[in-house]
Amino acid sequence: MFDLSNEEESTPFDLNVERILEDWEVYHALREVIANALDEQLLSGTREIEIAKNGEDEWHVRDYGRGLQYEHLTQKENTEKLSNPNMIGRFGIGLKDALATFDKHDVKVTIRSRFGDFTIGTMPKYGFEDIETLHAYVSKKPSNPDFVGTEFTVKGVNDDDIQKAKDMFLKFSGETQIERTKYGEVLGKKSEKSRIYINGVRVAEEENFLFSYNITTLTENIRKALNRERSNVGRTAYAERVRAILVSCSTEKVATILADDLKGYSTGGLHDELKWLDVQEHAVKILSSTEKAVFLTPSQMSSETMMVDEAKEAGISIIAVPKTW
Repeated sequence: MFDLSNEEESTPFDLNVERILEDWEVYHALREVIANALDEQLLSGTREIEIAKNGEDEWHVRDYGRGLQYEHLTQKENTEKLSNPNMIGRFGIGLKDALATFDKHDVKVTIRSRFGDFTIGTMPKYGFEDIETLHAYVSKKPSNPDFVGTEFTVKGVNDDDIQKAKDMFLKFSGETQIERTKYGEVLGKKSEKSRIYINGVRVAEEENFLFSYNITTLTENIRKALNRERSNVGRTAYAERVRAILVSCSTEKVATILADDLKGYSTGGLHDELKWLDVQEHAVKILSSTEKAVFLTPSQMSSETMMVDEAKEAGISIIAVPKTW
């Protein structure tokens, strides 16, 4: 690796970070590094990224794509990502925010690609000697011109930081797809809270959702709600898309889970998705076409006990529906 103090080996570039994200922790910065690696894997069609720790207590995040160039550190937006609807890092979130966060928390970071070796540090801003700003130091010659992809090496982060960062991604969550629609995916949740992902990145959690969801087609409300920090996105932004995902489902598996949840209607135990009438109706339509079922309101179940018993004996499912039907 090159020596920052040797001007013959490196060239500084002002990153022009206008505002440091005060609320960001180290794992937020790691999230951005991982997001960039996953995006490059998708764009270049290359092998899986690697996240690993070496014997010197350094963590490495590596992709096997085309290689980082210094222009990627200085540009405000990546037009290639903005034109691709499947990208993770397409919401105006830059690598510069991550580098500024690393610097704030005294995390040492080095970046290597076939185009050069990079690191960061502060120095006086050009033309304003009394103002120090964050700079990228770029080696004038790459240490390995044949290096494949881009590798971030960070020192000063702990294993918990890495795990928190990975936990922000559907890829590492362990949540599995139940059904995929043109609007996104219905996922089986792994914990008490449901997660809302956008293009594979977690942006919110829900206390009373039946499923987790990965939204892959964005609405205007979602685009507006995706702030710079990419967190705490409110339900009003994504509820419309979650409903669209559910009413686009066509498998018996999703419909059965929804219908089973309807049984909690009379006791107030419904998950929030089942409070949407169009979702209830859609689940019932799928089930009525795939199995024998009788749909009754809670009051009908109480008053028509003989019919209920006969239906059960005949192997017909009894499904509760709201009295507003």
